[in-house]
Amino acid sequence: MLTLYDAARCPYCARARIALAEKGVEYETIEIDLTDRPAWIYEKNATGRVPVLEESDWLLPESAVIMEYLEERYPAPALLAAGAAERALARLWIFRHDDFTRPYYALRRGEDGAARRFGEQLTQLDVALGERPWLGGDEYGLADIAYVPWVLRARDSLGVALDEYPAVEDWLARLLERPAVAAEAAVVAAL
Repeated sequence: MLTLYDAARCPYCARARIALAEKGVEYETIEIDLTDRPAWIYEKNATGRVPVLEESDWLLPESAVIMEYLEERYPAPALLAAGAAERALARLWIFRHDDFTRPYYALRRGEDGAARRFGEQLTQLDVALGERPWLGGDEYGLADIAYVPWVLRARDSLGVALDEYPAVEDWLARLLERPAVAAEAAVVAAL
C-alpha cells in the first residue's frame, strides 16, 4: 500500500490527493504539521517538504513528479492525453507553474504589485481556457490538477474575484463537478 506524507491544507499535497483519487488508488496518510515538522520527515525528503509518496522502502517527493509517476504506474483513467502534442502542452503548463505561484504567494504576503502580477497570470489562464476547455487540450488532466488548488485558494481565501476571467470561472465550475476536486475545495481553501 502507498503512504502519502501529507499536509491537509497544502496545495502541493492536494495535487497528489486529487491524482490518487482520480486514479482510484488506495493509500494511507501520515499528516505532517507544517508549523512543527518532525525531524524524521527530513529522512523522507531532504527538503522537509510534503507531499512524499512512499511504497515499501521507495520514496518520491515533489507533487509534479508524483503526479507523473501515478500516471505511468496507474495508466487508467488517463490524465495525460494520448497525443504527444497535448501531453507536451500539459507538461509545459506544469513546468511553468512557478510563474503562477510566485505572484500568488506574493499576494498572500501582501506585497506591493502582487495583485496586478497575479491578475496577469489569471489572464494568461483565461486566454488559454478560452481557446480550449482544459489546460492540456480537449481533456481534463494533470495540468488542471496542477493549478486548481491555487485558484481555489485565491478565490476562497484571498478574495480574488474571478468574474474578470470568465473562462477560468467556467473551468473551475467544471472542475468542481469532479468528486476528486470537489473533495479538496474546502480543504485547500483554508489558509
